[in-house]
Amino acid sequence: MSFLRDNMAPLMFAGMIGFMLIGYPAAFSLAATGLFFGFIGIELGLIQPDFLGNLTYQLFGIISNDLLLAIPFFTFMGAILERCGLAEDLLDSIGQLFGPVRGGLSYAVIFVGAILGAITGTVAASVIAMGVISIPVMMRNGYSVRHTMGVIAASGTITQLIPPSLVLVVLADQLGRSVGDMYAGAIGPSIIQVALFVIWVAIVSVLWPKEVPALPLEARTLKGWALWAKCLRGIIPSLGLIFLVLGTIFLGLATPTEAGAMGAVGALALAAFNRTLTGPLVYQGMATTMRITAMVVYILIGARTFSLVFQGVGGKVWIEQMLTSLPGGQIGFLVFVNLFIFVIAFFLDFFEIAFIIIPLLAPAADKLGIDLIWFGVLICANIQTSFMHPPFGFALFYLRGIAPPSVKTTEIYWGAIPWVFLQLILVAIVILWPESVTYWIEKGTGVDPSKVNIEIQIPDMPPPLDLK
Repeated sequence: MSFLRDNMAPLMFAGMIGFMLIGYPAAFSLAATGLFFGFIGIELGLIQPDFLGNLTYQLFGIISNDLLLAIPFFTFMGAILERCGLAEDLLDSIGQLFGPVRGGLSYAVIFVGAILGAITGTVAASVIAMGVISIPVMMRNGYSVRHTMGVIAASGTITQLIPPSLVLVVLADQLGRSVGDMYAGAIGPSIIQVALFVIWVAIVSVLWPKEVPALPLEARTLKGWALWAKCLRGIIPSLGLIFLVLGTIFLGLATPTEAGAMGAVGALALAAFNRTLTGPLVYQGMATTMRITAMVVYILIGARTFSLVFQGVGGKVWIEQMLTSLPGGQIGFLVFVNLFIFVIAFFLDFFEIAFIIIPLLAPAADKLGIDLIWFGVLICANIQTSFMHPPFGFALFYLRGIAPPSVKTTEIYWGAIPWVFLQLILVAIVILWPESVTYWIEKGTGVDPSKVNIEIQIPDMPPPLDLK
């Protein structure tokens, strides 16, 4: 009994990891672990029975959180844009633009993936849309299977980092920071990530030119003004929607939830512009939104249940003491955290990491003096790898589902590995060059409001009036 009482927090954490490894649904695993150890904690006298009454306040806090309303709006926007034909137009026009260059289709996939990421916010939508459109074209034009699978999966995971990423919304909520600041901080790493992908394609085109051939002359159907007109027709509406969502947030004209609502309306308008707005399209978008939103809310409920009991049995203190006592101070903490998240991402998806792991790490990071906006963007860059590294990367599962039967699963896995290394290089850059994140965040006045001392001088009272 004394062993249980003294080690309740690590045992609870190990129990949660055990449930995850078994593969039981995360939401129910978290809630069951929290309630089970909560009852044990009551029996051992670590927490009082009425302590679990705080769970009602936790659940009310979830359903009354206005920020989380941005999730269904952005999900619906991405679901509509995935099916409205915008990606096809963009890839066709930009592919024609880069056609004469070796690796031209790969450049097109990367840039279109970045644009889709900035207007959809969901990895599944980007990977599936890019895969369905790009795989036949790239393989028909002689691109290697491994490179094709890798560049498509990587272009979809850019969505994870580029605003208005759902991950950034969730991380901002869990870290208690502004979504606008989180979006601004992610601009620099997003640009660097795209640049790293482009550089890798350039290296492949030089060292292994047969893997990324240029388009043959007969495939270049657009030239001159017709080519540029088609490119502008696809890009301008996309840029307009990007400004509608992100521009209004950065200018302070709308909250993330309001911007998400406008983005959803803008997605419907783009679908109407492309003449693809139909009843089944809207229904499928609503069904996808309902499933993802329900999953997020249930995971969050389970995470709050686990977190409440975990803190009650001293878990917060245990985590803080363990992480703040690591050798190397901030650097040691960051190295451990990034290695831990990279490994745990083999088993957990990004929502589970954001809701379960981040609340445990944030207090220790704050205590070590780490900027939580920078920390959140760094974690987001690392979580990208959860979609890419074999054998559990969700982007690889999406590709397996839409790739031709002739494409072997091992080829998809081998094709993803170089791009995982590029994502890890981005993590290293963000750690070694914090200004890549902080430069884009509004600095404010530099004055700490808590230290402002305002002295009001009360003027001498005038003599009383003689009213006689």
